[in-house]
Formats: sequence, structure tokens, C-alpha cells
Amino acid sequence: MGFKREPKYISRYKRKKRIRRKIKGTTERPRLSVFRSTRHIYAQIIDDIKGETLVSASTVDKDIAGTEFENKVDAAVKIGRTVAEKAKGKGIETVVFDRNGFIYHGRVKALSDSAREAGLNF
Repeated sequence: MGFKREPKYISRYKRKKRIRRKIKGTTERPRLSVFRSTRHIYAQIIDDIKGETLVSASTVDKDIAGTEFENKVDAAVKIGRTVAEKAKGKGIETVVFDRNGFIYHGRVKALSDSAREAGLNF
């Protein structure tokens, strides 16, 4: 009998749970959560104490959906910039970054770097 490897989505779910044990979004410092699918990327700023989403941006939003991007990394950069600008508009300066079980590489890294450049601190 050979060793059976668990599917990728189960590994990501385990990493997600491990990360979320340590990260909590507060009113003073909410959580910036990132989710990426094969086609789209989503970012939300969440207050875990109140249980509400304060700001969100994604590639499926009406104002961004019509935009043609050269590649998916460019789309992630745009979403990072957008979520940071919306957060600044609501008075949110600092956040806790939640990579949601995804490896900090590629689109996730591009989103976080562009959010930092746009003025979010984490």
C-alpha cells in the first residue's frame, strides 16, 4: 500500500485554520483577507469582533470587471490598490494580512505589495 497524498484544497484548508488561530481582525486593526481562484482574486477588510466586512474589492466588481488585464498578476495589483484606496476613504490605516492558506507568492504577494504602496500598513 502506497502513501496517498491529500488533495491541494485540504492542505490549503489546514494552513488556513493554522493561520487563523493566530490572526484576529479588531476594530482598530482589521484583517485583510485574500482569496484567489483560477480566474479571479478577491480582497476583503474584515472586523472579526463585529463580524462585518468593512471594505471589499475583486476582479468581478462592476467597475473593474470590464477592464482587460495583461495577466492575472496585473489584476491582483489593481485589486490591492483599489482595496487600499477604499480603506483609506473609510479611515482604515493599518490592517493584519491574512493570506488565507495561500502561499505568499505571485498574485497574493503582488496584491499585498500594491496595497502597501497605496498606503496600507501591515
